[in-house]
Amino acid sequence: MQLLQTRAELRRWLGSRGSAPLHFVPTMGALHSGHQSLIRRANRTGALGQPQVLVSVFVNPLQFGPNEDLERYPRSLEADCQLAAEAGAQALFAPSVAELYPEGEAELTRVQPPRSLQQGLCGAHRPGHFEGVATVVVRLLALIQPDRLLLGEKDWQQLVILRRVVHDLALPVQVEGCPTQRDSDGLALSSRNHYLNADQRRRAASLPRILAAAAQQLGSDAAADPTPLAPLLNQVRQQLEQEQLVVDYVEATDAHSLQPRHQLTGLTLLAAAARCGPTRLIDHVFLMSRAPIVAIDGPAGAGKSTVTRAFAERLGLIYLDTGAMYRAVTWWVQCSGVDPSDASAVEPLLANLELELSTAAAGGQQVHINGHDVTAAIRSPEVTGQVSVVAAHGCVREALTRQQQAMGERGGLVAEGRDIGTAVFPDAELKVFLTATTAERARRRALDLEQRGFAVPPLAELEAQIAERDHLDSSRAVAPLTQAADAVELITDGLSIEAVIERLVDLFRQRVPHDAWPEPTA
Repeated sequence: MQLLQTRAELRRWLGSRGSAPLHFVPTMGALHSGHQSLIRRANRTGALGQPQVLVSVFVNPLQFGPNEDLERYPRSLEADCQLAAEAGAQALFAPSVAELYPEGEAELTRVQPPRSLQQGLCGAHRPGHFEGVATVVVRLLALIQPDRLLLGEKDWQQLVILRRVVHDLALPVQVEGCPTQRDSDGLALSSRNHYLNADQRRRAASLPRILAAAAQQLGSDAAADPTPLAPLLNQVRQQLEQEQLVVDYVEATDAHSLQPRHQLTGLTLLAAAARCGPTRLIDHVFLMSRAPIVAIDGPAGAGKSTVTRAFAERLGLIYLDTGAMYRAVTWWVQCSGVDPSDASAVEPLLANLELELSTAAAGGQQVHINGHDVTAAIRSPEVTGQVSVVAAHGCVREALTRQQQAMGERGGLVAEGRDIGTAVFPDAELKVFLTATTAERARRRALDLEQRGFAVPPLAELEAQIAERDHLDSSRAVAPLTQAADAVELITDGLSIEAVIERLVDLFRQRVPHDAWPEPTA
């Protein structure tokens, strides 16, 4: 690992490192296993290949208040280099204050994040702190120009603010939040923890324990009727004070706007800061009225089923293939011998409909309708040719939407189809409109038919069929295919399956942090 201490050395290293993706982990040094976790995540191979990882160590005077611990903040560059190298970093940039701010602090252009994100939590108790954080991070990003910036979720307010700064300044970097790392007693890892003596450490460990107990007490079902949060905040404050912690704040806010939240609705941050001896501790938990839901819509042949299934597995979500449900009903209509275009003939077939999606023992999804395993049959060209006709009937969409919404009452799923974000789950945490050009979808359809052993029509014919299906789906009277106003469009032409999944994971993590919904362990 190379140690870089000047901007000139940094420029030379950046110019010689090749074309691999560059991932950046900014720190103030005194590295510990929490920082190493960030570096290891930064070093993971992705769709673009094996990245190079640059770590910075810089004790930033701009983010310390007049009576804070700037002078005694732990500094251990030699140990930092060793820990960073062990975790997989290729270089460590450790500039002096004069090197990073050559014109001095008085002449430095400052970055002022939105006041709405600073008025509560730590921002109310540390004036100027987040301006200092934003200024140094933007300065480092300008010098380094990484592809990805990795930040810990432990400092949640900081992460929210830096995401907003990157967005507002249109900086070409992907911000990735990483899960909070904790010691065996539950205390979140922090460079300042070494200030604590044994008795203080014992009392400090009560902070995460009290917050976790509060979240458990509230329970995931509390939001059937929005639950007032003031009693819970008072209880947490009293419990912290009983542990002889000096409380700065106990607050509940919207997880992303950081505005005060008085009732549990949606993803809510329950955060506290308290002093224990010489150390200021911060910690948080997330409260959810239900587990997260992801809605993925888009036209036929855009690759939704393939990536959604893999994405759901990676995030530990249940995969709900609503397209398979409509295909199953279409198969049932065809087997019943009724005209698929006659809604009055189709409607009686929906009475007492038994439709089940399950996971096969060997992996993949099985589809049963009224006792019949139709997993393979619903992918036939005959079903494909009629599914848009059957799905356009209001009675069909009403019946299946009820089933889908019942499946999603507790959340924890990712659903894909044509109207998931607009009609089925309009309050989903993430909505994506996954699409591709007609030519690309025709190519994929031909490959799928060939792999399933069906005859493959000419590509021009497939393109015409797909265009016609798009027209039927988008022009039907009930729940037409359309992009929800708050959905993110993701065009998959030229992207590998892994690249699409990575993009979906990034979008999900912008809305649902690891600390709220951890990834499943292997």
